[in-house]
Amino acid sequence: MLTGLAAQRLHDIRQAFRISLQGSRSLSTALNYHLDSPDNNPDLPWEFSDANKEKVKEILSHYPSNSKQSAVIPLLDLAQRQHGGWLPVSAMNVVAKVIEVAPIRVYEVVTFYSMFNRTKVGKYHLLVCGTTPCTIRGSREIEDALLKHLGVCCKPV
Repeated sequence: MLTGLAAQRLHDIRQAFRISLQGSRSLSTALNYHLDSPDNNPDLPWEFSDANKEKVKEILSHYPSNSKQSAVIPLLDLAQRQHGGWLPVSAMNVVAKVIEVAPIRVYEVVTFYSMFNRTKVGKYHLLVCGTTPCTIRGSREIEDALLKHLGVCCKPV
């Protein structure tokens, strides 16, 4: 049973990858990694708003001064909220400066956690768990029901 589910999931992933490559504007959109673009470029100026600068200070106050890097997730969340639901490279670089780490350390966190979006997302962003335990418990059926109800996508046969 698990072998069949795993094989079906692999097939679904391959199919989704093919579709995303065909429908995306670029390979970077499909693979979710960075290539400079007009709105996602490390040279674009980005900084926390005045109101958020106060929040940055408040967030950092929860951590010892020698452990600023522990604030990476709440700071990234704040930056993502400020930037309309996604994180440009320039915002990640600002977070890296604030917590005094190499930018790659921030990029690693952003690419690991699915709560951070590297590309623009819509007003409503729904995620359905796709891990093996969730799949066994019916997450594919939940996803299919959501897609059908919302009328936003139709899975290829």
